[in-house]
Amino acid sequence: MFDTGPIISHAHPHLESLSDGPVQHPGNAIRLENSLITSIARWLGVGTDPRKRSPHKASLKDLAGIRTHLLQAIEDCLDQQALRLRKKIESARTPQELWMLRNDAFQLISQQHNQSVAAERINALIQIFEGWLEPKQLVRIK
Repeated sequence: MFDTGPIISHAHPHLESLSDGPVQHPGNAIRLENSLITSIARWLGVGTDPRKRSPHKASLKDLAGIRTHLLQAIEDCLDQQALRLRKKIESARTPQELWMLRNDAFQLISQQHNQSVAAERINALIQIFEGWLEPKQLVRIK
């Protein structure tokens, strides 16, 4: 019925060489290999860039300790906003997620007390997060 063989133009003999596929360069193989490694690492949840990794992964016990300190910072805040923040703190899965909640904690403490009390409490948490975050992230509130 239909001819499924390769199409070769006799008018242009150079077109025959195109049926062999693109010319392979050594750099292409290396880029492909690096791309595959990166894709597999991303799929496994492993970082390949050491600058993007925190020093080590927190265990459940480590997270519980960090959570406890953050919850203690807001323990005298009792309104609905405090309840929502406690739920967020309890559901956080990494030290980074907990650190990102410090702004919410600051706002909550500021409303309950004042900004200087809030800054004092949040700055006291910095030592708890040391080793879990990049040092440049551990900025004090002034």
